[in-house]
Amino acid sequence: MTTPQSADPFANVPTALVYDTFTETANQLTARYTQLSDTASTPEERERWWQKVLELRTVKRAVPAADRDQLIAHVQGWKAELAGLKGDRG
Repeated sequence: MTTPQSADPFANVPTALVYDTFTETANQLTARYTQLSDTASTPEERERWWQKVLELRTVKRAVPAADRDQLIAHVQGWKAELAGLKGDRG
């Protein structure tokens, strides 16, 4: 008998690899924010996106590498943010 697949995409993933995913997702989001800042049409828009880069950096540094629940929560939130920003000028 087969058990249903877990809804948790990280169920069988070691925490070290979850951390790697956390870092890579943060890097992707940082790159997107930076791109939006660099291509902003006004100084205010440029500053708004740059502040998001700085906020993301602060959050990334604050999450302990072994805190699996926080890592996963941020990965999921950041991936949703990235999906929402695809092709969006903000």
